[in-house]
Amino acid sequence: MSGSDILLIAIKAFGGVALFVYGMLMLSRGLEKISGGKMEKILSSLTSNVFKSVLLGAFVTAAIQSSGATTVIIVGMVNAGILKLSSAIGVIMGANIGTTVTGQILRLADLENNANVGLVMKLMTPTYLAPMIAIIGLLILMLAKSDIKKNLGEALIGLGILFTGMLSMSSAVKPLAELEAFRTLFATLSNPVLGIIAGAVVTALLQSSSASVGILQAISATGILKFSAAFPIIMGQNIGTCVTSIISAVGANKNAKRAAMVHLYFNVIGTVAFLVVVYSIKAIAGFPFWDDPIDMGGIANFHTLFNVVVTICFLPFTKLLEKLACITIRDKESSGDSAEAGEITFNAMDDRLLKSPSLAIQQAHNAVVTMGRIALLNFTEMRKLFDGKEFSEKIVGRLKDNEEAIDRMEDRLNAYLVKLTECELTDYENRRVTELLHLTSEFERIGDYAMNLIENAEKLHDLDVVFSESALRELSIISDAVQEIIGMAVDTVKNNDTALAVKIEPLEETVDFLNETLKARHIERLKNGECVVESGINFLDLLINLERISDHCSNIAVYVIGTQKNKIVLNRHEYIQEQHAGVNKEFVDLTEEYMAKYSL
Repeated sequence: MSGSDILLIAIKAFGGVALFVYGMLMLSRGLEKISGGKMEKILSSLTSNVFKSVLLGAFVTAAIQSSGATTVIIVGMVNAGILKLSSAIGVIMGANIGTTVTGQILRLADLENNANVGLVMKLMTPTYLAPMIAIIGLLILMLAKSDIKKNLGEALIGLGILFTGMLSMSSAVKPLAELEAFRTLFATLSNPVLGIIAGAVVTALLQSSSASVGILQAISATGILKFSAAFPIIMGQNIGTCVTSIISAVGANKNAKRAAMVHLYFNVIGTVAFLVVVYSIKAIAGFPFWDDPIDMGGIANFHTLFNVVVTICFLPFTKLLEKLACITIRDKESSGDSAEAGEITFNAMDDRLLKSPSLAIQQAHNAVVTMGRIALLNFTEMRKLFDGKEFSEKIVGRLKDNEEAIDRMEDRLNAYLVKLTECELTDYENRRVTELLHLTSEFERIGDYAMNLIENAEKLHDLDVVFSESALRELSIISDAVQEIIGMAVDTVKNNDTALAVKIEPLEETVDFLNETLKARHIERLKNGECVVESGINFLDLLINLERISDHCSNIAVYVIGTQKNKIVLNRHEYIQEQHAGVNKEFVDLTEEYMAKYSL
Protein backbone atom coordinates (compact mmCIF):
# COMPACT_ATOMS: atom_id res chain seq x y z
CA MET A 1 0.00 0.00 0.00
CA SER A 2 1.53 3.30 -1.14
CA GLY A 3 1.86 6.49 0.85
CA SER A 4 -0.83 8.19 -1.25
CA ASP A 5 -3.25 5.34 -0.48
CA ILE A 6 -2.63 5.75 3.23
CA LEU A 7 -3.19 9.51 2.90
CA LEU A 8 -6.54 8.97 1.17
CA ILE A 9 -7.57 6.44 3.82
CA ALA A 10 -6.61 8.90 6.58
CA ILE A 11 -8.65 11.70 4.98
CA LYS A 12 -11.70 9.47 4.70
CA ALA A 13 -11.25 8.09 8.22
CA PHE A 14 -10.86 11.51 9.85
CA GLY A 15 -13.81 12.78 7.82
CA GLY A 16 -15.83 9.94 9.31
CA VAL A 17 -14.60 10.92 12.78
CA ALA A 18 -15.69 14.51 12.14
CA LEU A 19 -19.17 13.38 11.05
CA PHE A 20 -19.41 11.01 14.01
CA VAL A 21 -18.46 13.62 16.62
CA TYR A 22 -20.67 16.29 15.03
CA GLY A 23 -23.60 13.86 14.91
CA MET A 24 -23.05 13.06 18.58
CA LEU A 25 -23.03 16.78 19.45
CA MET A 26 -26.28 17.34 17.50
CA LEU A 27 -27.91 14.32 19.14
CA SER A 28 -26.80 15.42 22.62
CA ARG A 29 -27.85 19.03 22.04
CA GLY A 30 -31.26 18.04 20.69
CA LEU A 31 -31.95 15.66 23.57
CA GLU A 32 -30.82 18.28 26.10
CA LYS A 33 -33.27 20.80 24.62
CA ILE A 34 -36.07 18.24 24.70
CA SER A 35 -35.38 17.63 28.37
CA GLY A 36 -35.76 21.40 28.91
CA GLY A 37 -33.56 21.21 32.01
CA LYS A 38 -36.09 18.90 33.71
CA MET A 39 -33.42 16.23 34.14
CA GLU A 40 -31.14 18.63 36.01
CA LYS A 41 -34.02 19.83 38.20
CA ILE A 42 -34.78 16.21 39.09
CA LEU A 43 -31.12 15.76 40.01
CA SER A 44 -31.24 18.72 42.39
CA SER A 45 -34.33 17.47 44.24
CA LEU A 46 -34.22 13.66 44.14
CA THR A 47 -30.74 12.75 45.36
CA SER A 48 -31.63 11.73 48.92
CA ASN A 49 -29.60 8.50 48.82
CA VAL A 50 -26.72 7.11 46.80
CA PHE A 51 -28.76 4.41 45.03
CA LYS A 52 -31.27 6.94 43.76
CA SER A 53 -28.42 9.26 42.76
CA VAL A 54 -26.73 6.53 40.70
CA LEU A 55 -29.98 5.68 38.89
CA LEU A 56 -30.67 9.36 38.18
CA GLY A 57 -27.14 9.95 36.93
CA ALA A 58 -27.43 6.98 34.57
CA PHE A 59 -30.87 8.07 33.36
CA VAL A 60 -29.89 11.70 32.74
CA THR A 61 -26.70 10.74 30.89
CA ALA A 62 -28.52 8.18 28.76
CA ALA A 63 -31.16 10.82 27.98
CA ILE A 64 -28.72 13.54 26.88
CA GLN A 65 -26.09 11.10 25.51
CA SER A 66 -23.11 12.82 27.13
CA SER A 67 -21.38 11.90 30.38
CA GLY A 68 -19.11 14.92 29.86
CA ALA A 69 -22.11 17.28 29.81
CA THR A 70 -23.57 15.57 32.89
CA THR A 71 -20.36 15.85 34.93
CA VAL A 72 -19.81 19.50 33.92
CA ILE A 73 -23.39 20.32 34.95
CA ILE A 74 -22.88 18.43 38.22
CA VAL A 75 -19.69 20.39 38.96
CA GLY A 76 -21.62 23.59 38.21
CA MET A 77 -24.52 22.55 40.46
CA VAL A 78 -22.14 21.76 43.32
CA ASN A 79 -20.37 25.09 42.75
CA ALA A 80 -23.75 26.86 42.82
CA GLY A 81 -24.76 25.12 46.03
CA ILE A 82 -27.69 23.31 44.36
CA LEU A 83 -26.21 19.86 45.00
CA LYS A 84 -24.26 18.64 48.00
CA LEU A 85 -20.97 16.87 47.31
CA SER A 86 -22.31 13.66 48.90
CA SER A 87 -25.28 13.65 46.50
CA ALA A 88 -23.09 14.46 43.49
CA ILE A 89 -20.94 11.35 44.02
CA GLY A 90 -23.76 8.95 43.18
CA VAL A 91 -24.78 10.99 40.14
CA ILE A 92 -21.19 10.96 38.81
CA MET A 93 -21.00 7.19 39.24
CA GLY A 94 -24.32 6.76 37.44
CA ALA A 95 -23.14 8.96 34.57
CA ASN A 96 -20.48 6.37 33.77
CA ILE A 97 -23.22 3.77 33.28
CA GLY A 98 -25.44 6.08 31.24
CA THR A 99 -22.68 6.85 28.76
CA THR A 100 -22.52 3.17 27.71
CA VAL A 101 -25.90 3.47 25.95
CA THR A 102 -24.25 5.04 22.88
CA GLY A 103 -22.06 1.99 22.35
CA GLN A 104 -25.06 -0.32 22.64
CA ILE A 105 -26.87 1.69 19.94
CA LEU A 106 -23.82 1.62 17.64
CA ARG A 107 -23.52 -2.17 17.88
CA LEU A 108 -26.34 -2.30 15.32
CA ALA A 109 -23.54 -1.96 12.79
CA ASP A 110 -22.65 -5.62 13.48
CA LEU A 111 -25.74 -6.52 11.46
CA GLU A 112 -23.94 -5.22 8.36
CA ASN A 113 -21.78 -8.36 8.34
CA ASN A 114 -24.76 -10.74 8.52
CA ALA A 115 -25.97 -11.55 5.00
CA ASN A 116 -28.78 -13.83 6.19
CA VAL A 117 -30.90 -11.20 7.97
CA GLY A 118 -34.41 -10.53 6.70
CA LEU A 119 -35.74 -7.25 5.31
CA VAL A 120 -36.81 -5.88 8.70
CA MET A 121 -33.42 -6.56 10.29
CA LYS A 122 -31.66 -5.26 7.18
CA LEU A 123 -33.50 -1.96 7.60
CA MET A 124 -32.07 -1.85 11.16
CA THR A 125 -28.49 -1.81 9.83
CA PRO A 126 -26.83 1.64 9.81
CA THR A 127 -26.59 1.61 5.99
CA TYR A 128 -30.37 1.98 5.76
CA LEU A 129 -31.21 3.15 9.28
CA ALA A 130 -29.01 6.27 9.09
CA PRO A 131 -30.68 7.81 6.01
CA MET A 132 -34.17 6.86 7.24
CA ILE A 133 -33.58 8.51 10.63
CA ALA A 134 -32.06 11.60 8.97
CA ILE A 135 -35.01 11.91 6.53
CA ILE A 136 -37.56 11.62 9.35
CA GLY A 137 -35.62 14.17 11.42
CA LEU A 138 -35.46 16.62 8.51
CA LEU A 139 -39.20 16.32 7.85
CA ILE A 140 -39.97 16.95 11.52
CA LEU A 141 -37.58 19.92 11.60
CA MET A 142 -39.16 21.47 8.47
CA LEU A 143 -42.81 20.85 9.34
CA ALA A 144 -42.93 21.10 13.14
CA LYS A 145 -44.30 24.18 14.84
CA SER A 146 -43.38 23.50 18.47
CA ASP A 147 -39.86 23.77 19.88
CA ILE A 148 -39.96 20.25 21.33
CA LYS A 149 -40.73 18.67 17.94
CA LYS A 150 -38.02 20.74 16.25
CA ASN A 151 -35.53 19.61 18.88
CA LEU A 152 -36.60 16.01 18.28
CA GLY A 153 -35.94 16.52 14.57
CA GLU A 154 -32.48 17.90 15.35
CA ALA A 155 -31.71 14.91 17.59
CA LEU A 156 -32.78 12.44 14.88
CA ILE A 157 -30.67 14.18 12.23
CA GLY A 158 -27.75 14.02 14.68
CA LEU A 159 -28.29 10.28 15.14
CA GLY A 160 -28.38 9.81 11.36
CA ILE A 161 -25.12 11.75 10.94
CA LEU A 162 -23.57 9.77 13.81
CA PHE A 163 -24.33 6.46 12.07
CA THR A 164 -23.09 7.86 8.74
CA GLY A 165 -19.82 8.86 10.39
CA MET A 166 -19.53 5.39 11.92
CA LEU A 167 -19.99 3.74 8.49
CA SER A 168 -17.47 6.12 6.92
CA MET A 169 -14.87 5.35 9.61
CA SER A 170 -15.43 1.59 9.35
CA SER A 171 -15.12 1.48 5.56
CA ALA A 172 -12.06 3.76 5.65
CA VAL A 173 -10.06 1.71 8.13
CA LYS A 174 -10.85 -1.75 6.71
CA PRO A 175 -7.99 -1.62 4.14
CA LEU A 176 -5.57 -0.90 7.00
CA ALA A 177 -5.99 -4.51 8.14
CA GLU A 178 -3.55 -5.42 5.37
CA LEU A 179 -0.81 -3.24 6.87
CA GLU A 180 1.63 -5.04 9.15
CA ALA A 181 2.36 -1.77 11.00
CA PHE A 182 -1.33 -1.40 11.85
CA ARG A 183 -1.46 -4.97 13.18
CA THR A 184 1.72 -4.39 15.17
CA LEU A 185 0.26 -1.22 16.70
CA PHE A 186 -2.77 -3.00 18.12
CA ALA A 187 -0.66 -5.95 19.20
CA THR A 188 1.44 -3.47 21.19
CA LEU A 189 -1.70 -2.03 22.80
CA SER A 190 -2.36 -5.46 24.31
CA ASN A 191 0.11 -4.23 26.93
CA PRO A 192 -2.37 -2.99 29.59
CA VAL A 193 -0.35 0.11 30.50
CA LEU A 194 0.04 1.24 26.87
CA GLY A 195 -3.60 0.40 26.15
CA ILE A 196 -4.85 2.48 29.09
CA ILE A 197 -2.63 5.42 28.11
CA ALA A 198 -3.83 5.28 24.49
CA GLY A 199 -7.50 5.13 25.50
CA ALA A 200 -7.08 7.97 28.02
CA VAL A 201 -5.21 10.26 25.60
CA VAL A 202 -7.70 9.83 22.71
CA THR A 203 -10.68 10.36 25.03
CA ALA A 204 -9.06 13.41 26.64
CA LEU A 205 -8.49 14.95 23.21
CA LEU A 206 -12.08 14.25 22.09
CA GLN A 207 -13.48 15.03 25.57
CA SER A 208 -16.04 12.27 25.04
CA SER A 209 -15.78 8.64 26.09
CA SER A 210 -18.80 7.82 23.89
CA ALA A 211 -16.97 9.20 20.84
CA SER A 212 -13.75 7.33 21.59
CA VAL A 213 -15.67 4.08 22.18
CA GLY A 214 -17.47 4.65 18.87
CA ILE A 215 -14.13 5.08 17.07
CA LEU A 216 -12.86 1.89 18.71
CA GLN A 217 -16.00 0.10 17.48
CA ALA A 218 -15.31 1.36 13.95
CA ILE A 219 -11.73 0.05 14.13
CA SER A 220 -13.07 -3.35 15.20
CA ALA A 221 -14.54 -3.66 11.69
CA THR A 222 -10.99 -4.41 10.44
CA GLY A 223 -10.97 -7.67 12.39
CA ILE A 224 -7.52 -7.04 13.85
CA LEU A 225 -8.65 -5.59 17.20
CA LYS A 226 -8.43 -8.34 19.81
CA PHE A 227 -10.06 -8.61 23.23
CA SER A 228 -6.60 -8.32 24.80
CA ALA A 229 -6.09 -4.85 23.26
CA ALA A 230 -9.69 -3.61 23.54
CA PHE A 231 -10.06 -4.19 27.30
CA PRO A 232 -7.28 -1.85 28.52
CA ILE A 233 -8.16 0.77 25.89
CA ILE A 234 -11.79 0.86 27.11
CA MET A 235 -10.64 1.18 30.72
CA GLY A 236 -8.30 4.00 29.70
CA GLN A 237 -11.20 5.76 27.99
CA ASN A 238 -12.98 6.00 31.34
CA ILE A 239 -9.96 7.80 32.80
CA GLY A 240 -9.66 10.15 29.82
CA THR A 241 -13.25 11.35 30.20
CA CYS A 242 -12.31 12.87 33.60
CA VAL A 243 -10.42 15.65 31.80
CA THR A 244 -13.71 17.41 30.97
CA SER A 245 -14.84 17.67 34.59
CA ILE A 246 -11.35 18.65 35.81
CA ILE A 247 -11.17 21.50 33.26
CA SER A 248 -14.67 22.64 34.22
CA ALA A 249 -13.67 22.80 37.92
CA VAL A 250 -10.92 25.36 37.28
CA GLY A 251 -11.86 28.52 39.16
CA ALA A 252 -14.72 26.80 41.01
CA ASN A 253 -15.13 26.58 44.78
CA LYS A 254 -13.62 23.78 46.85
CA ASN A 255 -16.66 21.49 46.76
CA ALA A 256 -16.91 21.71 42.96
CA LYS A 257 -13.21 20.83 42.69
CA ARG A 258 -13.83 17.92 45.05
CA ALA A 259 -16.65 16.69 42.77
CA ALA A 260 -14.21 16.66 39.83
CA MET A 261 -11.65 14.81 41.96
CA VAL A 262 -14.29 12.22 42.95
CA HIS A 263 -14.87 11.58 39.24
CA LEU A 264 -11.12 11.10 38.70
CA TYR A 265 -10.56 8.89 41.76
CA PHE A 266 -13.60 6.76 40.96
CA ASN A 267 -12.40 6.04 37.43
CA VAL A 268 -8.69 5.62 38.25
CA ILE A 269 -9.20 3.37 41.30
CA GLY A 270 -11.93 1.45 39.49
CA THR A 271 -9.69 0.90 36.47
CA VAL A 272 -6.74 -0.27 38.57
CA ALA A 273 -8.94 -2.63 40.61
CA PHE A 274 -10.64 -4.06 37.54
CA LEU A 275 -7.29 -4.42 35.79
CA VAL A 276 -5.84 -6.39 38.71
CA VAL A 277 -8.86 -8.72 38.85
CA VAL A 278 -9.01 -9.34 35.06
CA TYR A 279 -5.29 -10.01 34.65
CA SER A 280 -5.16 -12.14 37.81
CA ILE A 281 -7.93 -14.37 36.45
CA LYS A 282 -6.15 -14.49 33.09
CA ALA A 283 -2.89 -15.55 34.74
CA ILE A 284 -4.59 -18.25 36.83
CA ALA A 285 -7.29 -19.68 34.54
CA GLY A 286 -6.95 -17.77 31.27
CA PHE A 287 -9.67 -16.57 28.89
CA PRO A 288 -10.32 -18.71 25.78
CA PHE A 289 -11.40 -15.61 23.80
CA TRP A 290 -8.43 -13.41 24.83
CA ASP A 291 -6.69 -13.45 21.44
CA ASP A 292 -9.87 -13.53 19.34
CA PRO A 293 -11.07 -10.49 17.34
CA ILE A 294 -13.67 -8.38 19.16
CA ASP A 295 -16.70 -6.94 17.38
CA MET A 296 -18.80 -3.84 18.10
CA GLY A 297 -21.16 -5.77 20.36
CA GLY A 298 -18.25 -7.11 22.38
CA ILE A 299 -16.85 -3.61 22.89
CA ALA A 300 -20.28 -2.27 23.91
CA ASN A 301 -20.84 -5.17 26.32
CA PHE A 302 -17.45 -4.85 28.00
CA HIS A 303 -17.85 -1.06 28.29
CA THR A 304 -21.22 -1.57 30.01
CA LEU A 305 -20.00 -4.48 32.19
CA PHE A 306 -16.91 -2.56 33.33
CA ASN A 307 -18.88 0.54 34.41
CA VAL A 308 -21.73 -1.37 36.07
CA VAL A 309 -19.39 -3.66 38.05
CA VAL A 310 -17.12 -0.81 39.19
CA THR A 311 -20.14 1.28 40.25
CA ILE A 312 -21.67 -1.59 42.24
CA CYS A 313 -18.32 -2.26 43.95
CA PHE A 314 -17.94 1.42 44.91
CA LEU A 315 -21.47 1.93 46.26
CA PRO A 316 -20.48 1.08 49.87
CA PHE A 317 -17.45 3.37 49.67
CA THR A 318 -18.95 6.73 48.59
CA LYS A 319 -18.03 8.29 51.96
CA LEU A 320 -14.47 7.12 51.45
CA LEU A 321 -14.38 8.77 48.00
CA GLU A 322 -15.73 11.99 49.54
CA LYS A 323 -13.10 11.87 52.30
CA LEU A 324 -10.33 11.25 49.77
CA ALA A 325 -11.48 14.26 47.72
CA CYS A 326 -11.63 16.41 50.89
CA ILE A 327 -8.08 15.38 51.81
CA THR A 328 -6.90 16.36 48.31
CA ILE A 329 -8.81 19.68 48.26
CA ARG A 330 -8.44 20.93 51.81
CA ASP A 331 -10.49 23.62 53.55
CA LYS A 332 -8.84 26.97 53.97
CA GLU A 333 -7.75 27.69 57.52
CA SER A 334 -9.84 30.82 57.77
CA SER A 335 -12.64 32.28 55.72
CA GLY A 336 -15.20 34.76 56.98
CA ASP A 337 -18.88 33.94 57.00
CA SER A 338 -19.73 36.98 54.89
CA ALA A 339 -17.13 36.08 52.27
CA GLU A 340 -18.50 32.53 52.09
CA ALA A 341 -22.08 33.82 51.80
CA GLY A 342 -21.04 36.17 49.00
CA GLU A 343 -19.29 33.31 47.23
CA ILE A 344 -22.47 31.19 47.37
CA THR A 345 -24.64 34.04 46.07
CA PHE A 346 -22.47 34.71 43.02
CA ASN A 347 -21.59 31.05 42.40
CA ALA A 348 -25.30 30.36 41.94
CA MET A 349 -24.93 31.89 38.46
CA ASP A 350 -22.25 29.48 37.32
CA ASP A 351 -21.04 29.58 33.71
CA ARG A 352 -20.89 25.76 33.73
CA LEU A 353 -24.68 25.74 33.98
CA LEU A 354 -24.90 27.47 30.58
CA LYS A 355 -24.63 23.95 29.12
CA SER A 356 -28.20 23.61 30.35
CA PRO A 357 -29.83 27.01 29.57
CA SER A 358 -33.07 26.22 31.39
CA LEU A 359 -31.14 25.45 34.58
CA ALA A 360 -29.06 28.63 34.16
CA ILE A 361 -32.27 30.62 33.67
CA GLN A 362 -33.68 29.14 36.88
CA GLN A 363 -30.56 30.20 38.78
CA ALA A 364 -30.80 33.71 37.33
CA HIS A 365 -34.49 33.76 38.30
CA ASN A 366 -33.58 32.81 41.88
CA ALA A 367 -31.01 35.62 41.98
CA VAL A 368 -33.64 38.13 40.77
CA VAL A 369 -35.97 36.98 43.55
CA THR A 370 -33.11 37.47 46.04
CA MET A 371 -32.67 41.02 44.75
CA GLY A 372 -36.37 41.64 45.32
CA ARG A 373 -36.23 40.25 48.84
CA ILE A 374 -33.28 42.49 49.75
CA ALA A 375 -35.11 45.51 48.29
CA LEU A 376 -38.21 44.61 50.36
CA LEU A 377 -36.04 44.16 53.47
CA ASN A 378 -34.44 47.57 52.91
CA PHE A 379 -37.84 49.22 52.55
CA THR A 380 -39.21 47.53 55.68
CA GLU A 381 -36.16 48.46 57.77
CA MET A 382 -36.06 51.99 56.30
CA ARG A 383 -39.48 52.77 57.81
CA LYS A 384 -38.01 52.58 61.33
CA LEU A 385 -35.71 55.50 60.55
CA PHE A 386 -38.56 58.03 60.41
CA ASP A 387 -39.41 57.42 64.02
CA GLY A 388 -36.91 59.65 65.81
CA LYS A 389 -36.62 57.09 68.62
CA GLU A 390 -35.34 54.26 66.38
CA PHE A 391 -32.92 56.07 64.09
CA SER A 392 -29.54 54.33 64.16
CA GLU A 393 -26.36 54.80 62.15
CA LYS A 394 -25.86 51.04 62.46
CA ILE A 395 -29.18 50.39 60.68
CA VAL A 396 -28.31 52.94 57.99
CA GLY A 397 -24.92 51.29 57.41
CA ARG A 398 -26.52 47.85 57.10
CA LEU A 399 -29.11 49.13 54.62
CA LYS A 400 -26.40 50.78 52.51
CA ASP A 401 -24.50 47.48 52.44
CA ASN A 402 -27.69 45.79 51.24
CA GLU A 403 -28.07 48.36 48.46
CA GLU A 404 -24.48 47.73 47.36
CA ALA A 405 -25.28 44.01 47.27
CA ILE A 406 -28.28 44.72 45.01
CA ASP A 407 -26.08 46.75 42.66
CA ARG A 408 -23.45 43.99 42.51
CA MET A 409 -26.14 41.41 41.82
CA GLU A 410 -27.55 43.56 39.02
CA ASP A 411 -24.13 43.73 37.34
CA ARG A 412 -23.59 39.98 37.72
CA LEU A 413 -27.10 39.15 36.52
CA ASN A 414 -26.89 41.36 33.45
CA ALA A 415 -23.55 39.82 32.45
CA TYR A 416 -24.88 36.29 33.03
CA LEU A 417 -28.10 36.90 31.10
CA VAL A 418 -26.16 38.36 28.17
CA LYS A 419 -24.11 35.15 28.08
CA LEU A 420 -27.37 33.22 28.06
CA THR A 421 -28.51 35.09 24.96
CA GLU A 422 -25.49 33.62 23.15
CA CYS A 423 -26.73 30.06 23.87
CA GLU A 424 -29.19 28.20 21.69
CA LEU A 425 -32.50 28.99 23.37
CA THR A 426 -36.07 27.97 22.71
CA ASP A 427 -38.67 30.71 22.13
CA TYR A 428 -39.89 30.40 25.72
CA GLU A 429 -36.34 30.57 27.09
CA ASN A 430 -35.74 33.69 24.99
CA ARG A 431 -38.82 35.29 26.55
CA ARG A 432 -37.65 34.30 30.02
CA VAL A 433 -34.21 35.86 29.50
CA THR A 434 -35.80 39.08 28.22
CA GLU A 435 -38.16 39.11 31.19
CA LEU A 436 -35.32 38.60 33.69
CA LEU A 437 -33.29 41.43 32.16
CA HIS A 438 -36.30 43.75 32.71
CA LEU A 439 -37.00 42.43 36.22
CA THR A 440 -33.36 42.90 37.23
CA SER A 441 -33.58 46.58 36.25
CA GLU A 442 -36.94 47.05 38.02
CA PHE A 443 -35.79 45.60 41.35
CA GLU A 444 -32.56 47.60 41.15
CA ARG A 445 -34.60 50.79 40.70
CA ILE A 446 -36.82 49.85 43.66
CA GLY A 447 -33.60 49.47 45.69
CA ASP A 448 -32.46 52.91 44.49
CA TYR A 449 -35.71 54.60 45.55
CA ALA A 450 -35.55 52.85 48.93
CA MET A 451 -32.04 54.30 49.21
CA ASN A 452 -33.43 57.77 48.44
CA LEU A 453 -35.86 57.32 51.32
CA ILE A 454 -32.99 56.33 53.63
CA GLU A 455 -31.09 59.49 52.63
CA ASN A 456 -34.21 61.55 53.38
CA ALA A 457 -34.33 60.02 56.85
CA GLU A 458 -30.65 60.93 57.35
CA LYS A 459 -31.33 64.54 56.32
CA LEU A 460 -34.21 64.84 58.78
CA HIS A 461 -32.05 63.34 61.53
CA ASP A 462 -29.17 65.71 60.79
CA LEU A 463 -31.57 68.70 60.83
CA ASP A 464 -33.19 67.33 64.01
CA VAL A 465 -36.58 67.68 62.30
CA VAL A 466 -39.51 65.36 63.05
CA PHE A 467 -42.78 65.07 61.11
CA SER A 468 -46.03 66.00 62.79
CA GLU A 469 -48.24 63.24 64.19
CA SER A 470 -50.70 63.55 61.28
CA ALA A 471 -47.88 63.42 58.71
CA LEU A 472 -46.37 60.31 60.37
CA ARG A 473 -49.78 58.61 60.44
CA GLU A 474 -50.34 59.35 56.74
CA LEU A 475 -46.81 58.24 55.87
CA SER A 476 -47.43 54.97 57.70
CA ILE A 477 -50.62 54.28 55.71
CA ILE A 478 -49.06 54.82 52.27
CA SER A 479 -45.90 52.96 53.36
CA ASP A 480 -48.06 49.97 54.37
CA ALA A 481 -49.54 49.94 50.86
CA VAL A 482 -46.13 50.21 49.19
CA GLN A 483 -44.65 47.51 51.43
CA GLU A 484 -47.52 45.21 50.43
CA ILE A 485 -47.09 45.92 46.72
CA ILE A 486 -43.34 45.19 46.88
CA GLY A 487 -44.09 41.90 48.63
CA MET A 488 -46.67 41.05 45.97
CA ALA A 489 -44.15 41.83 43.22
CA VAL A 490 -41.51 39.57 44.80
CA ASP A 491 -44.00 36.70 45.23
CA THR A 492 -45.28 37.19 41.69
CA VAL A 493 -41.77 36.78 40.29
CA LYS A 494 -40.86 33.95 42.64
CA ASN A 495 -43.85 31.82 41.61
CA ASN A 496 -44.49 33.25 38.10
CA ASP A 497 -47.95 33.91 39.54
CA THR A 498 -50.11 35.76 37.00
CA ALA A 499 -53.15 35.52 39.31
CA LEU A 500 -51.25 37.57 41.89
CA ALA A 501 -49.75 39.82 39.21
CA VAL A 502 -53.19 41.10 38.12
CA LYS A 503 -53.82 42.27 41.72
CA ILE A 504 -50.85 44.61 41.65
CA GLU A 505 -52.26 47.27 39.32
CA PRO A 506 -55.32 47.95 41.53
CA LEU A 507 -53.00 48.46 44.50
CA GLU A 508 -50.73 50.70 42.38
CA GLU A 509 -53.83 52.76 41.51
CA THR A 510 -54.55 53.06 45.25
CA VAL A 511 -50.97 54.24 45.94
CA ASP A 512 -51.35 56.87 43.20
CA PHE A 513 -54.56 58.10 44.82
CA LEU A 514 -52.93 58.22 48.27
CA ASN A 515 -49.95 60.08 46.83
CA GLU A 516 -52.07 62.81 45.25
CA THR A 517 -54.28 63.14 48.33
CA LEU A 518 -51.36 63.34 50.76
CA LYS A 519 -49.58 65.92 48.59
CA ALA A 520 -52.65 68.13 48.73
CA ARG A 521 -53.02 67.69 52.49
CA HIS A 522 -49.38 68.42 53.18
CA ILE A 523 -49.40 71.55 51.04
CA GLU A 524 -52.33 72.76 53.16
CA ARG A 525 -50.35 72.09 56.34
CA LEU A 526 -47.44 74.09 54.92
CA LYS A 527 -49.78 76.99 54.08
CA ASN A 528 -51.24 76.91 57.57
CA GLY A 529 -47.81 76.82 59.18
CA GLU A 530 -48.37 73.41 60.75
CA CYS A 531 -45.09 72.11 59.26
CA VAL A 532 -41.67 73.68 58.87
CA VAL A 533 -40.32 74.09 55.31
CA GLU A 534 -37.53 71.49 55.77
CA SER A 535 -39.92 68.72 56.80
CA GLY A 536 -42.45 69.76 54.17
CA ILE A 537 -39.99 69.44 51.27
CA ASN A 538 -38.76 66.06 52.57
CA PHE A 539 -42.32 64.77 52.98
CA LEU A 540 -43.18 65.63 49.37
CA ASP A 541 -39.93 63.99 48.24
CA LEU A 542 -40.87 60.87 50.19
CA LEU A 543 -44.24 60.68 48.43
CA ILE A 544 -42.56 60.92 45.01
CA ASN A 545 -40.21 58.02 45.82
CA LEU A 546 -43.01 55.88 47.25
CA GLU A 547 -45.15 56.43 44.16
CA ARG A 548 -42.27 55.53 41.85
CA ILE A 549 -41.61 52.29 43.76
CA SER A 550 -45.22 51.27 43.17
CA ASP A 551 -44.82 52.11 39.46
CA HIS A 552 -41.89 49.71 39.20
CA CYS A 553 -43.92 47.01 40.96
CA SER A 554 -46.61 47.55 38.32
CA ASN A 555 -43.97 47.13 35.60
CA ILE A 556 -42.87 43.84 37.19
CA ALA A 557 -46.43 42.52 37.09
CA VAL A 558 -46.76 43.46 33.41
CA TYR A 559 -43.51 41.66 32.49
CA VAL A 560 -44.58 38.48 34.28
CA ILE A 561 -48.02 38.52 32.64
CA GLY A 562 -46.45 39.21 29.24
CA THR A 563 -44.05 36.26 29.49
CA GLN A 564 -46.79 33.87 30.53
CA LYS A 565 -48.93 35.12 27.60
CA ASN A 566 -46.10 34.16 25.21
CA LYS A 567 -45.18 37.75 24.39
CA ILE A 568 -41.64 39.13 24.49
CA VAL A 569 -42.92 42.39 26.04
CA LEU A 570 -46.52 43.22 26.97
CA ASN A 571 -47.40 46.82 26.13
CA ARG A 572 -47.68 48.32 29.60
CA HIS A 573 -49.76 51.33 28.57
CA GLU A 574 -52.25 49.22 26.65
CA TYR A 575 -52.56 46.82 29.59
CA ILE A 576 -53.10 49.64 32.12
CA GLN A 577 -55.61 51.42 29.87
CA GLU A 578 -57.50 48.17 29.49
CA GLN A 579 -57.58 47.73 33.28
CA HIS A 580 -58.61 51.31 33.92
CA ALA A 581 -61.36 51.28 31.31
CA GLY A 582 -63.80 50.10 33.97
CA VAL A 583 -64.91 47.04 32.06
CA ASN A 584 -62.79 44.70 34.21
CA LYS A 585 -64.96 43.98 37.25
CA GLU A 586 -62.12 42.27 39.13
CA PHE A 587 -59.94 45.38 38.76
CA VAL A 588 -62.74 47.65 39.99
CA ASP A 589 -63.57 45.40 42.96
CA LEU A 590 -59.92 45.06 43.99
CA THR A 591 -59.35 48.81 43.72
CA GLU A 592 -62.34 49.47 46.00
CA GLU A 593 -61.03 46.85 48.44
CA TYR A 594 -57.57 48.44 48.59
CA MET A 595 -59.04 51.95 48.88
CA ALA A 596 -61.03 50.80 51.90
CA LYS A 597 -58.02 48.99 53.40
CA TYR A 598 -55.76 52.05 53.13
CA SER A 599 -58.36 54.69 53.80
CA LEU A 600 -57.10 57.98 55.20
